[in-house]
Amino acid sequence: MQAPPVEIHDMTVAYHRKPVLWDIDLTLPKGRLIAVVGPNGAGKTTLIKAILGLVPLASGKVELYGQPFHRQRHLVGYVPQRESVDWDFPVTALDVVLMGTYGRLGWFRRAGAAERDTAMASLESVGMTRFADRQIRQLSGGQQQRVFLARALAQNAQIYFMDEPFSGVDAATEHATVSLLQELRSAGKTLLVVHHDLQTVREYFDHVILLNMRLVAAGPIETTFTDENLQATYGGRLTVLAEAAEAVRLGD
Repeated sequence: MQAPPVEIHDMTVAYHRKPVLWDIDLTLPKGRLIAVVGPNGAGKTTLIKAILGLVPLASGKVELYGQPFHRQRHLVGYVPQRESVDWDFPVTALDVVLMGTYGRLGWFRRAGAAERDTAMASLESVGMTRFADRQIRQLSGGQQQRVFLARALAQNAQIYFMDEPFSGVDAATEHATVSLLQELRSAGKTLLVVHHDLQTVREYFDHVILLNMRLVAAGPIETTFTDENLQATYGGRLTVLAEAAEAVRLGD
């Protein structure tokens, strides 16, 4: 029996001795589109970075398909927050997507025709082929996000980690991204997505992790994304969020 995509045991993460995540025990199922939901400061981004070994653990362990991350790196695709990327770096959209093929090449091989074909196909999947030679800093926020999604596709990963991929993008990019993520799920991939819009969780995802420094709940949307669990996750802030969402809906 194959091990699950991600297993987390007793994980605690601290910054400057201040805990950000406490005693997380979590198993992610295969072939699911999973939202990570919680208030600001809940540790959502930290959860992804800890799984990927980008921040140290104070305690506990993480396994991907039953092995440490460094042994399974080739199975992982990652789309970071746009705010964490240096957009002034002088590379084209195609260059960025080609970086997604480097894990398969090893240290001493250069990207060739096969890798370029993979990169162009990935750009086509996100509607960005005509921008292949455009400098990344000259693209709009939505276009930049599509390029980083294409890079993840070029990795041909089994599990994808995405940190707020819908933040700051236009509606067309959001809908195109959701469709692509759902296609990947249908192909048996597992996707873990930090998401902040409670109004679209039921529409976009089939599994949810509710987080506020500790794990509040995790499971299928139908049984986990409940008013009771949301109240436990957000507390009094949930009322404010609901009122703000209603105001947007009414055009205030």
